[in-house]
Amino acid sequence: MNIAADLSRLEALHASGALSDEEFARAKARLLEGPAAGPEAAERPALEAVNRFRRSRSDRWIGGVCGGLAGISGLESWIWRLIATALALFGGTGVLLYLLLWIFVPEEP
Repeated sequence: MNIAADLSRLEALHASGALSDEEFARAKARLLEGPAAGPEAAERPALEAVNRFRRSRSDRWIGGVCGGLAGISGLESWIWRLIATALALFGGTGVLLYLLLWIFVPEEP
């Protein structure tokens, strides 16, 4: 679809009373921002989560990596510990990944 068709559809909805003035203005502004804002907006929450990632001081067994992952992902820390253990048993990648995160991820203040 093109922007002109979408704008005319928005105007028709506004004229019929389906959209209030505020809703129409927000939808029009969102439409005029264009697709360039779409992918950036989708990446922002993931980027913010990575920037917030810190090793936990309170929920830790070894280095606090799994507790930190639990803090940003919403999963329980025991699930991250189970994943790390499974990866450690299958080829040792869990140990390597845990050590790298332990070294490079700062501890929470």
